[in-house]
Amino acid sequence: MDRRSFVSNVAGVLVVAPLAVHAQPKPQTTVGFLRSTPAQPFTHLVTAFREGLGETGFVEGQNVAIEYRWANNHLDRLPALAAELVRLPVAVIVGNSLAAEAARAATKTIPIVFVTADDPVGRGLVTSLSHPGGNLTGVTFFGGGQLGAKRLELLHELVPKASVIAMLLDPNWPGSNAELPEAQTAARAMGLRTVPVRAANERQLEPAFAAIVRAGAGALLVAGSPLFSSNSRPLVALAARHAIPAIYDLRDHVAAGGLISYSASFTGAYRQAGVYTGRILKRAKPSELPVLQPSTFELAINLKTARLLGLTIPQSMLVRADELIQ
Repeated sequence: MDRRSFVSNVAGVLVVAPLAVHAQPKPQTTVGFLRSTPAQPFTHLVTAFREGLGETGFVEGQNVAIEYRWANNHLDRLPALAAELVRLPVAVIVGNSLAAEAARAATKTIPIVFVTADDPVGRGLVTSLSHPGGNLTGVTFFGGGQLGAKRLELLHELVPKASVIAMLLDPNWPGSNAELPEAQTAARAMGLRTVPVRAANERQLEPAFAAIVRAGAGALLVAGSPLFSSNSRPLVALAARHAIPAIYDLRDHVAAGGLISYSASFTGAYRQAGVYTGRILKRAKPSELPVLQPSTFELAINLKTARLLGLTIPQSMLVRADELIQ
C-alpha cells in the first residue's frame, strides 16, 4: 500500500486516532499499599516491594497498578484509608501490622499481606505461623522478646560502665512493650538497672530524652515502633545532643547516624511481601501461605558515631558485625 492509499484508508478514523495514540493500556489489577507512617522515610521499602512483585512477573504500570496510602502516624486515619482501598477495589492490600489491622476490619475477603516487627499470632493477625487461616498472611521480622535482651547484651558489651540503661518505648505499639520484660530480666542478670521511658508521638521525643538524662542513664535501648522508624533523624540527633550511646532495632537508624543496630532486614521483609503479593495475584490463597520469619539477624555499627562518642568498639564485636558504616 502506497502513502496516498494509506492516508485515504485512515481518513475516516482521524477523529478517534489521537485517542488511540495517547491512550495507555490500563493495568489489569490493582494492589493497595497502606502504612501507618509517612511516605518520605520509606521509599526504600516501596522499591523493595516492587522488586518482590517483579520476581513474580508483575511490574507497576504494566500489568499491575499500586495505590499508595500513608497515615502519617495519625492512627485514627487508618480505618478510612483501608475502607477507601476496599471500595476501589484492590485485589490485595499490603501494609504494616497497624495498617493490616485496619484492613482486616474493613474486609474479610480481600487478601491482606502484612509486614510486622511484632508477633503476628500474639497480635491476632493469624491463628498460627504455619497455617495463617483467613485472608491474612505476611512477613515478620519479629525476634521475640529475646531480641530485646540480645540488644541489651550488645549495648552492655559496648558500654560496660553504664549501670543504668534507659528503654525508649512507644505505648501505641504492642511490639515495643513486648521487649521490656525480657530486657529487664537480662539487665538484672547483668547487675544493671533499666528505666522505661515512653513517647507516643513526635512531640514527646524531646521530653523523653530529658527524662532519660534526669534518670542518669549511661546508654539507651530504642525499642521497635513505626513511630520511631519514621523519626530516625530526630532520634539520632537527640541521642547525639545528649551524648547517649544507643542501640536501635533497624539498620536505617544506623545509616542515619545512630550508633548500633541488631535486627532482621527491613527491606528484605518488604521484598518478600512483594513476592507473596505476586503469588496471591496468581491465585495462591493467603491461608495456605505460611508467615515468613527471619532466619538471620544483622549487626550494624556506625564507626564515626562511636568515635564522636569516644567509644572503642571491642574487636570481638567488630568481627561479628555484618556492616561497618564509616
